[in-house]
Amino acid sequence: MAQIKIKASVRTEQGTGAVRRLRRTGMIPGSVMKMKKGGTELIKLPAHEFMLAMRGRASKQLLVTLDMDGREVPALMREMQNDVLAGTPIHVDFSEVSLSEKVRVKVPLTLTGEPVGVKIGGGILQQALRSIEVDCLPENIAEKFVVDVSQLGLDQTLFVRDLQLGDDQTIVTRGELAVAVVKAPADGGAAAAEAKAPEAGKKGK
Repeated sequence: MAQIKIKASVRTEQGTGAVRRLRRTGMIPGSVMKMKKGGTELIKLPAHEFMLAMRGRASKQLLVTLDMDGREVPALMREMQNDVLAGTPIHVDFSEVSLSEKVRVKVPLTLTGEPVGVKIGGGILQQALRSIEVDCLPENIAEKFVVDVSQLGLDQTLFVRDLQLGDDQTIVTRGELAVAVVKAPADGGAAAAEAKAPEAGKKGK
């Protein structure tokens, strides 16, 4: 994963009114859960720079380096709250991490390829699972996992246990859960009968 560096600084502003004034100055309030000392440190981030850094990111759980006035802190972005109407970030929570210790994250799943059961069998592809939990080192956190479903036939299911994510990832999500399935269309029997009907008519002539 490409390194994401975000400028941040310690903040003293607390309370609803103070936080609103902070946002009006172009800053986003946030917090960092400290790893060694424990407790939480309140921070603020330049809104414009933060949104540029987040542009095009599929996952909200990302490894970042917080530049705290020259002190670099590796941290995992755990949660980002957005304004309901504007869609812009209004608060961000981080957890300080060690680059040598595994963390548990939820990563989005993206399906790719046209299943055989859709292309030839006329089935319908359904995605049953949108994300998966894995344990990995912070530097191996993926923004998303791309899953090839092109080999799925009609009425076949791809399970979590079938996923091949590599040695860097340890899957935590239960293996028996379905990721994707190709289902036969509800009117499949009727469609098949209609397709055979003209042929039967020709034989009778």
